[in-house]
Amino acid sequence: MSESHAQPVGKLAHRVARILAARGIDPTIPPTEAAEPRPALVAAEARIPARYRGAVAGHPTVTAWVRDIAAGGRPGPGGMPGIAKGRSLLILGTTGTGKTHEAYGAVRSLLIAGVRLRWKATTAADLYAELRPRPGHDTERELMDAARCPLLILDDLGAARSSEWTEEITMRLINRRYNEMLPTLITSNLGPADLRDQLGDRIASRLAEMTERVILDGPDRRRALASERRHTAA
Repeated sequence: MSESHAQPVGKLAHRVARILAARGIDPTIPPTEAAEPRPALVAAEARIPARYRGAVAGHPTVTAWVRDIAAGGRPGPGGMPGIAKGRSLLILGTTGTGKTHEAYGAVRSLLIAGVRLRWKATTAADLYAELRPRPGHDTERELMDAARCPLLILDDLGAARSSEWTEEITMRLINRRYNEMLPTLITSNLGPADLRDQLGDRIASRLAEMTERVILDGPDRRRALASERRHTAA
């Protein structure tokens, strides 16, 4: 009898075989591995603001971007794809239309797809605050960390008060990511023309080339939810 057709011997082996057969288990079929929790997604949930921990990307341009980035990732350890160089997204819309929700939803979708991902999220106002020169603080290093990060969420671009200094910081950040083709998720309340007036032609030109534009419209979702809660309470 060949090794591949060898039968269990001994009383214990026969007993185990009968128990498995009674339970409909074929001992010749390798057991499937239980689904492992995604450590990257679990770790990311702690970094995502509580309001957006269940965010799901729903806009077709955003979901298409997620597929392209996930498909273009270079294989890493264990065959898991890593973040790739690629296009960015410029998500525009008035207040409360879901821009930040879509941005965090895109990050979660990449993590759920198994993409190995180092990412950073900040608002433009917070970035400028962090980079204000002060003693004992390496602002250049922090700027380069944001500029080189494989994936960056830059929320509310154009909302902070503009100055020559903020324009220079934004230009250096965007230009570095433009040159290296690093995916960036940018949200803004401003329209394309207003964004150009606020940021300057050099930044607007780079954004026009490096990003796919997503326009979100509709009512302010925050006000609508608040109104619904008041109506329910009444």
